Amino acid sequence: MEKQIHRVGKRKEAVARVYLRARGGEVGSIRVNGRAFEDYFPRPTSRMLILQPLELTQNVGKYDIVINVRGGGLSGQAGAVKHGITRALLNVDASFRPVLKKAGHVTRDAREVERKKYGLSGARKRYQYSKR
Repeated sequence: MEKQIHRVGKRKEAVARVYLRARGGEVGSIRVNGRAFEDYFPRPTSRMLILQPLELTQNVGKYDIVINVRGGGLSGQAGAVKHGITRALLNVDASFRPVLKKAGHVTRDAREVERKKYGLSGARKRYQYSKR
């Protein structure tokens, strides 16, 4: 492996820059915006989502992962980090692709927030109808 691998992951408005480095200590660490992974993502579902690509490829603890993420909320940021880790792992070893593809991690989740239309109170919600 090279010195480090850099890949970008995206989800909604969030953009995550993921740096995969060869493990420095006994167990690889994950740092998000200079903070510990568990501190930045307090929800267990977000942490589980992020670790899925590493678990599928049996790479948990094999790398030091440094992540810079900005934009969006915590859920979108977790999705962006997952996408970035997946892309970095594909760069490490292309044989991971079938496993990650089957799990649906390779494709970027293209769902975005629908825009608000004029004359409506939201994207689709209408104002209350009054007969009289």
